[in-house]
Order: sequence, then C-alpha cells, then structure tokens
Amino acid sequence: MTYKIAVIGGDGTGPEVVAEGLKVLKAAAKKHKFDYQLEEFDFSGKRYLKTGELVSDKDIEKLKQFDVIYLGAVGTPEVKPGILEHGVLLKIRFALDQYINLRPVKLYPNVWTPIKDKGPAEIDFVVVRENSEGLYKGMGEFQNKGTKDEVAIQVSYNTRKGVERCLRYAFEYCRKRNKRKQLTLVGKTNVLTYAFDLWERTFHEVGGNDYPDIKREYSHVDATCMWFVKNPEWFDVIVTDNMFGDIITDLGAMIQGGMGIAAGGNINPEGVSMFEPIGGSAPKYTGKNVINPLAAIGALQMLLDELGEEKAAADIENAIITTVAKMPSMAAGKMGMSTTEVGDVVAANI
Repeated sequence: MTYKIAVIGGDGTGPEVVAEGLKVLKAAAKKHKFDYQLEEFDFSGKRYLKTGELVSDKDIEKLKQFDVIYLGAVGTPEVKPGILEHGVLLKIRFALDQYINLRPVKLYPNVWTPIKDKGPAEIDFVVVRENSEGLYKGMGEFQNKGTKDEVAIQVSYNTRKGVERCLRYAFEYCRKRNKRKQLTLVGKTNVLTYAFDLWERTFHEVGGNDYPDIKREYSHVDATCMWFVKNPEWFDVIVTDNMFGDIITDLGAMIQGGMGIAAGGNINPEGVSMFEPIGGSAPKYTGKNVINPLAAIGALQMLLDELGEEKAAADIENAIITTVAKMPSMAAGKMGMSTTEVGDVVAANI
C-alpha cells in the first residue's frame, strides 16, 4: 500500500515541526512495511505576501487526489488576521467537506497539568466538533455600518444533515473507543433555543434509534468549562457545534499539558482529511530549534490511524509516552532537548 500525503509546512515553526513528524513517519513506515509519497504545497503567509495567492479551486482539485494532508501551521504577523485563516484553512476545510474536527484530550504520564490532583486516569476524553456549519459558515451582514445605529448580524447556520452526520460520527467514535461508552452533547439549549433544539432532538433521535448501547448526556457549555477543570474524568466523548467546540478544545489543550502536545484532525470520513498541531505558527520561535514537535508528531499518529495503520499509530503514541518521560517541560525552550532532538528520540523509540 502506498499512501499519497500532501504536506503543508506553512508559516513560522510549522515547517520545523512537520520535519520532525516526517522523521517519525519514516521510522514507522520502515517498521510496519508501508510506503508513502509526499508532495509539498506552499500555502503560506510568505507566499501570499509575495504573490497575493491563497488556495485556489485548482489547488483544491489537486488536493483531492491525495489520501491525507499533513499541516504544520498557517499564520504570520505580516498578514492581517482573517486572510490566511479564511483563504487557506477554512477554504480547505469547507472545499474538502472536512465536517469533523477531532480533538483528543489526553494527559500523558510525566506531563504537567495545571489541574491539581488530576492525572492521566482522569484526563482522557475526546471532543468531536462540527466543522463546517454554525457561526463559522460566514453568514451575516452589517446594517448602518459606521453609524451610531450600526448592527452586526452573524448567523449560526445548522442543517439537519450537517448536525446528524456529525452526531453519527460521534456515536460511532464512542462505540469504537469502547471506554465508558458515554456521549455528551455540549450546547446552550436554554438560550440558543433554535440551533440547539435541532441538535438536542437529533441527538436523542439518532442515539435512541441506532445507538442504544451508548449512554447519552447533556451539558451546557459554560458548565462544561467548569467541569473540565473540576471533574474532567466525567467525560468520555463530547460532541458539539463549531463555535463551542473551538473554545472548549483550547481549554482541553491546557489541561492536557499545553499547546505543545495537543493535536487535531479535520476529517471527511469519505474523503480527504487533514491533520495538524493546534498550537499555531509560533513565529517568535521560528528558526531557534526550541519549539515542541510532539503535537505535530501526535497529529501524524492520528493521520496514520485514519489511514488504517493502527499498529503504527499505537507505536507512535507509545514512543511519545516514552519520550515525555525524559522531558522536564512541554514548553518551548524548556524541554531539555531541541526540536530536532525530540524528533530523533521519538523516531528511535519507534
């Protein structure tokens, strides 16, 4: 089997951490005897500043020919916020219909968490975020812009189809994960009475009819933020909309040890998925060889798991666990090793 992998290094430290991920990929492929082909795409702030180009429809058609996409980071201070996010990241996610954002929140042994008296046994859950609708759909308008009567309207757009396919993915994932077999819908039914009425009704209809083995729970998003800190062990798999998912997964990253360890996937189960570290481009660390590549390596683990190389993915996770035991901190410049040395150790541990 030869996998076609599109590589987007991107901006800042993105290319540095991707390089370490590819080092680990090489070791895993050698051990587990699979082949892969890489092709690099320069979708970056540097390219935009030079050419004015972002991701075109032609680029999307080319990306559709790959099995998966491996992304470093996109974003640079020289480009106004929103341009690269919409012109690269959201363009790819929406055009490839990557309707699931998958975010494991897992604390590894020997990794510090700010949550007192909680450890790996308590912090181990997954957030399934709807990734193509909601407030991020970009629907809205200004009225009387620039006047004292200005109104800004942003629409949360939720369809039965979009909500149901996200929920079904979450139920299936919960069943496959096979831990507590508990799926928690996170929303705000007491205020967002249209959007989350649809979410809640569909949640119970789909769960009751097709997933009777999965326990269903509901939590308001504000209460969820409290319980992430107070009782993270209450959660197994969480499913939520685009905006709330974006917010609570950053909190999840902090309780699992920080942005240096947190990875995520933008998934189209029937198409091309994209995997990335969630910490961003971290431009102040560019070229210093001090950024933590473990989140990018964790994203590679998720990428291989999605491809069906489950044994290779498990080996990478075990190699990460072995590596963090030797690291005093997950923070950039405080790891006790350089970026390249961390990659070397993980690859050796494969």
